[in-house]
Amino acid sequence: MTNKRLFLIAGYDAKKQIDESLIHLVRSMSRLGDTVVYMDSDCNEQQISKLSKYTLYCAASRHEEYDFGSYKLAYIWAKNNLNLSDYDFLYLLNDSVYGPLQDIEPFLIKMESLSSDAFGLVCNPHKNHPHIQSWFIGCKQSVFLTNWFDDFMTSITKVADKGCVTKLYEQGFSNMIINHGLSWECLYTVSGRKIYNDVKKLYKRNLPFIKKAAFIRHNGRLGKQILYVLDNVNKEIKDSILINAKRTWGKEYINWLLTKNPIKILYRNITYVIKKLFKEGI
Repeated sequence: MTNKRLFLIAGYDAKKQIDESLIHLVRSMSRLGDTVVYMDSDCNEQQISKLSKYTLYCAASRHEEYDFGSYKLAYIWAKNNLNLSDYDFLYLLNDSVYGPLQDIEPFLIKMESLSSDAFGLVCNPHKNHPHIQSWFIGCKQSVFLTNWFDDFMTSITKVADKGCVTKLYEQGFSNMIINHGLSWECLYTVSGRKIYNDVKKLYKRNLPFIKKAAFIRHNGRLGKQILYVLDNVNKEIKDSILINAKRTWGKEYINWLLTKNPIKILYRNITYVIKKLFKEGI
């Protein structure tokens, strides 16, 4: 391997399970570098062992610090047990997405070829706080071997809610890069909630992941878009997604969501529009 990569992967499962969805993510990255996984869930050893052959280290305990808390714990293990200077690139990934939906290596090569010190798959071009979306961040040694990066990672702590995580850590990471005179960029720019809502469009733009939250948004109105993606990926990936989705939200709900019945699809679209008009306003 020409460019040695270290992937720090954050996971979470409310039912304390490690299933094919996370295994697919970790296995895919392990083919391209070393992986360390930390779950924000109290998974038992039997569950953790499912990832043992793909990881240098895997641990799972509830810390309630969201993805950045898991990044912190994975980083601390890596700092204490590995020589970080042996790596050219360090990545932070979390399992709020399904995928990769295709070979991820070309995307890594493209990001690593950018002139920036930090990079990611998707930029949120927020008017006041543009930032790399935290579910797929990468950086070069000019970032991850510095004292200020170490201070940032090791100072991550439990905060009030996910909004605070976004402000302090997701936006904070990108701000930190700029504040130290460095630069960052992404392969994709996706504004607002389009990362959840434009499932089909983003897939056709070749984005190699789909956000899990798309499965529970807009009264099921995104089902048709999700089904388009599932019908166009290989069977192994499709099955891994459906195993997790059915276990997470229930088989009955997923079957309802992914219907091809045009009348049911029309009804849920009308219901969604009525809700927006009369309950929330447009």
